Amino acid sequence: MTAYLQNLVIWDWLAFAVLLLIVEVFGTAGYFLWFGTAAALVGVLLLAFPELSWVWQFTAFAVLSLATALIWWRRLRKQPAVAPHLNQRGKELLGAEFVLHEAISAGRGKIKVGDSYWLVSGPRLAVGQRVKVIGQQGTVLQVEPCDRY
Repeated sequence: MTAYLQNLVIWDWLAFAVLLLIVEVFGTAGYFLWFGTAAALVGVLLLAFPELSWVWQFTAFAVLSLATALIWWRRLRKQPAVAPHLNQRGKELLGAEFVLHEAISAGRGKIKVGDSYWLVSGPRLAVGQRVKVIGQQGTVLQVEPCDRY
C-alpha cells in the first residue's frame, strides 16, 4: 500500500476526485465537493509537473483542500439569505393592504389573505374597512386603517 501511495499518477488523483464528487452527490452539504476539486487540481498539477514527489502531492492536496473550502466559505458568507422571511408568512404581509373580513372589536378581528384568514389586532374598525399590516406579534397581525378607501 505504501508503494502504491508513493507512486500516484494523474489518473489516481482524478479517480479520487470522481469518488469524492460521487460521495458529495449523496448529500454531504458541500464538504466533499471541495476535497474533490482539490484532488482534481492535484491531478492537473501532476500533469504539468510529472516528477512531483508523493510528499508534495499530498501537501498540495491538503493546501488546495483548505484553500477551496475557505474561498467557498467566504463567498457563502457574503451572499444574502435567499429568502429571509421563509416560513414567516406574516413578515411577507408587512405593508400590504387588505379588507377586514370580521370587524375589529375588543382589539381583535380577521382579514382574508388568499384562501386563509388571519387574526388581526388594532383599533375598532367595521367590516369592509381597508387596513394596512404594520406589524406582527406571534400569529396575530397588527393593522391600522388605510387613508384611502
